[in-house]
Amino acid sequence: MARSKGKPQLVVEGGKPARSNRVNFLELAYQRIEDLLVNCHLKPGQQLTLHELQGLTGLGRTPVHNAVSRLAADTLLIIVPRHGLKVAPIDLSRERTLLQLRRDVERFVVKLAIERASLSHRNQMLHMERALKERRSNITLEEFNMLDRRIDEILLSAAREPFLVHTLRPLHTIYRRIGFIYHTHTDGPSDLTQTVNCHLSVLNAVANRHLDTAVAATDALMGFVESMFDEMEAGIDPRLLDCSIEPIFKP
Repeated sequence: MARSKGKPQLVVEGGKPARSNRVNFLELAYQRIEDLLVNCHLKPGQQLTLHELQGLTGLGRTPVHNAVSRLAADTLLIIVPRHGLKVAPIDLSRERTLLQLRRDVERFVVKLAIERASLSHRNQMLHMERALKERRSNITLEEFNMLDRRIDEILLSAAREPFLVHTLRPLHTIYRRIGFIYHTHTDGPSDLTQTVNCHLSVLNAVANRHLDTAVAATDALMGFVESMFDEMEAGIDPRLLDCSIEPIFKP
């Protein structure tokens, strides 16, 4: 094992770092920044630098730079020439419209997953269903978001169509961020019962290959997400959606 700048690198014949290791660092950087966006540690509208992201993720310049490029393509970060980066503000109108796209793609995913899922995929879904049921009454938002990502990953893996990953992953991040703000900053339900039940229905229907039930459960989940917008549009502090907005009254 060779080390460069304090980071482990897998070395192959000829002394060159393995390409797969660099890809793993890229994925790790993407996931860590994604988490910072979802929980609004990086606030919508916030300006920052690549160097600051390196510090927040604990990773080097190359994987963070490459992850930023992907997140910019996903419309989650904005690259501002000569001024660093900006976290994309939340546009409720745009994201409500994009939910129509997500609804159609999610239906397609569950259909493919039911057709193509292996026994291993179905076993993992049932295991996740049991774990979520056991934690349903006291699961935290952070724990739910971690499991939600794994549910999305197993459904996409079962669908066996890589193009769908590139389409849905940024959408999933967008709506996890919406969900975080909804559950922490609105008068809506603070518990996660409704969204947990929706996810349980999807997992069970796909694992047991019940197509009509799976599509209906997916539509119910999208309907719950859409209901969040009604609450948020009714009067949420706009600075939660874009921290660059000047407050009405300055302290």
